[in-house]
Amino acid sequence: MATYHNGEIAVQQRAGLAQQADFSLGGIGASIPPVARDFLAAQPLIVLGSTDPEGRVWASQLTGEPGFLKVPDPRTLVVDALPLPDDPLAEVLTGGPAARIGMIAIEPATRRRMRINGRAHRQDDGLRVDLDQVIANCPKYLQKRNHRRIGHGGDGNGDAAPVATDGSELSPAQQRAVRTADTFFVATVSDRGDADASHRGGNPGFVQVLSPTLLRWPDYVGNAMFLTLGNLLLNSSAGILVPDWETGTTLHLSGTAHTVWDAGEISKVPGAQRLVEFSVEAVREITAASPLRWSSPDYSRFNPAVA
Repeated sequence: MATYHNGEIAVQQRAGLAQQADFSLGGIGASIPPVARDFLAAQPLIVLGSTDPEGRVWASQLTGEPGFLKVPDPRTLVVDALPLPDDPLAEVLTGGPAARIGMIAIEPATRRRMRINGRAHRQDDGLRVDLDQVIANCPKYLQKRNHRRIGHGGDGNGDAAPVATDGSELSPAQQRAVRTADTFFVATVSDRGDADASHRGGNPGFVQVLSPTLLRWPDYVGNAMFLTLGNLLLNSSAGILVPDWETGTTLHLSGTAHTVWDAGEISKVPGAQRLVEFSVEAVREITAASPLRWSSPDYSRFNPAVA
């Protein structure tokens, strides 16, 4: 039977949403139902989060032709893809012992998504994930997009080799990318090491760049599970993935995060129920990281206005 850990329960109680959280608990299972199996089989992308050998938490992604996500049995997910060599999670996912991993599969064209958490093992040229949690997710704040695949004779930079650059703070161009983003993904880990990956969305500008090493975003109304904020209460380490939907570039940030409960600060941000501040400690940008190119967004009607 699904349960919440102490951090999730503490945040639910502080937010005054414990009763709603109890209802939402029914959305957490331990196996993949047939409808979700079919959903996964149609996806070209899955986002994942985990901890690297140095203890940093990162968020990343894997892509493939639809069908690269397979469910051989309800408690197992097989991913027929591995991270790029320069991916911040490449080492932990391509060798060594099983890695605790959080994943989220999204289908922007239909605004559907689901989270899958478990333990990943290298299997040939892919991963085998033994599942701990399968979580139904609310489609709010997910922008509608359609995708196409390039490369191998296609257009754009699909045949270009990925190039990775590292830093300890956001460059001016990276700051602009974050300020104009309507979507990012956040990875967190509990005090026991269990990983989770989640989606955050809003109108461009919903993420504030307070400095080259400090970001802030609103926590909007959701399902009251507080899986991300609950993890952060117990373990402040976090990772962010900001995808460039048009070019395939990925911006990976690792650092620490905490929840801001100050009512005065929260009142300044439309739609915010709480705020989250993220301190950047490491940056990796990878050009040509994805062969997927996405259309201009149809913004979610649930997105609050941006001040």
